[in-house]
Amino acid sequence: MRMRGRTTDVTARGVAIVAAVVIAAAPGLVLAQQPKPKGPSAPATPAPAKAEERFEVTSRRVDDLKAVFATVRSKDLIEARSRIPGTVASLRVDEGTRVDAGQLIAIVADDKIALRIRSLDAQIQGIESRIRTAKTELDRAEELKKRGVGTQARVDQSKTAFDVASNELKSATAERSVLEEQIKEGQVLAPAAGRVLRVPITAGSVIVPGESLATIAANEYLLRIEIPERHARFTKVGDTVKVGARGTGPAGGVVAEGKIVQVYPELKGGRVVADAEVSGLGDYFIGERAMVWIGAGQRSAFVVPRSFLQQRFGQDFARIRRGKDVAEVVVQLGRDTALEGHPDGVEVLGGLNASDVLVRP
Repeated sequence: MRMRGRTTDVTARGVAIVAAVVIAAAPGLVLAQQPKPKGPSAPATPAPAKAEERFEVTSRRVDDLKAVFATVRSKDLIEARSRIPGTVASLRVDEGTRVDAGQLIAIVADDKIALRIRSLDAQIQGIESRIRTAKTELDRAEELKKRGVGTQARVDQSKTAFDVASNELKSATAERSVLEEQIKEGQVLAPAAGRVLRVPITAGSVIVPGESLATIAANEYLLRIEIPERHARFTKVGDTVKVGARGTGPAGGVVAEGKIVQVYPELKGGRVVADAEVSGLGDYFIGERAMVWIGAGQRSAFVVPRSFLQQRFGQDFARIRRGKDVAEVVVQLGRDTALEGHPDGVEVLGGLNASDVLVRP
């Protein structure tokens, strides 16, 4: 009994010692576990909200464009003609060839001209011999007169023979020059720059003076437009025409613009004919048809920036602000139309009303 009490007493002392040690170390442990105080943190700044871009739909006056077909024509059709009769010795162009003004197109030769030139050469040689003889006679007559054994009549006769031979030489030389000029005229030159449309002859063909060797579409091309009679009163010189790409349909894009330069005062088949100048038609074929749009007055339309629209699943959508809500509606688009302040204006045919407020997506 006494032993058990001592043991219990010793155990109690050990527990007390351990507790004292733990209590002594506890303040350090507590301090070590406590987090270090931090400085005052700055309040977080919220990101600025992106401003909502809006566009109010209003009715605008736009040009009422009508799609019609035009035909490519040349301003002038010029014939390259021969000035002399003969045979086409050389032909240097074909249909479709581009030529410059003064370019050699063909050479027309006449064999009779060469024979006449050889005949004149022989005549000139004979006349030159007569001139030398007449000159010798004239010098002898003048020398004899100086010596007093010759007469003035002999001098005058010799001088007359010399003058006649000299004039005959001039005449023959001039005639030969005419024949040489005829040979030059056998060179058929392009009267103007352009494209050769027709060549009705071939090398070796016999032609007469004034016969055409080639038909040239000269100068620039233009568009000949046939406008329905109901739109004729809106058509005037200076109006803008828009040209579609080659082979395009009515919904094709515009690739060029031009101006109407002439409106013919006569109706043909219920249509008025007008000519328009458009740059960039040099590679078109004469007679080729092109889609053009002409103005037929003005009308009211809704024009909005294309950037305010979205396309999904083949449909065009617009976001409309209605109070605090935004609704999406399907719209039907038309042709690209100029809109002041926006480079991407497009006409809206349906789906919007005046005063609708669009929100950029």
